[in-house]
Amino acid sequence: MKLGVLGGTFDPIHNGHIAAAAAAQHALGLDAITLAPSRIPPHRRDPVGATSEQRYEMASLAAADHDGWSVSRIEVDREGPSYSFDTLTELGKSGTQIFFIIGADAFAEIATWSRYPAVLDLANFVVVSRPGITLDSLRERVPSAFHDRPSASTRVILVEAHTPDISSTDIRRRVRAGDSLSGYVPDSVARYIGAHRLYSGH
Repeated sequence: MKLGVLGGTFDPIHNGHIAAAAAAQHALGLDAITLAPSRIPPHRRDPVGATSEQRYEMASLAAADHDGWSVSRIEVDREGPSYSFDTLTELGKSGTQIFFIIGADAFAEIATWSRYPAVLDLANFVVVSRPGITLDSLRERVPSAFHDRPSASTRVILVEAHTPDISSTDIRRRVRAGDSLSGYVPDSVARYIGAHRLYSGH
């Protein structure tokens, strides 16, 4: 089984996240997608707007729109910072072939991750293009991810896709301004944000 895993703060999950996962699934024929919301994102500088439980629930609503998609509590239920190394180590114990989906913007910073470059050996990394960062530029920005791994059993796979130019920061700003979230997040997520009055007080 080929499992795609998309991790993130998901504060909130949005259509850019979903498009990246769908593009990876289509390009590589992945059997299933699992979304893994983080409990404490180690690289996040500003405060998280929604609780880990609320972010898990929003990811669950988004996943429900797609056959074969699910949400994992692996990071939400684990104490401390949510390091991808720990998550991929745990998921790898199942024997499933793991494809870790990541946007090109996040992959550009991967050399700053905990236990880099060892983390690259835990799964195939599927890097999906994002507006503003070309896949070709990644070979120059993080050459060690491509050139220093001659015996690795995992690969870095680049997937060119047209994903919407959306960020969670923009969505939180739209909520504060009272603007519509139509087209930015799944309708079910927009309703959840409204019902729980998320982000409006920040």
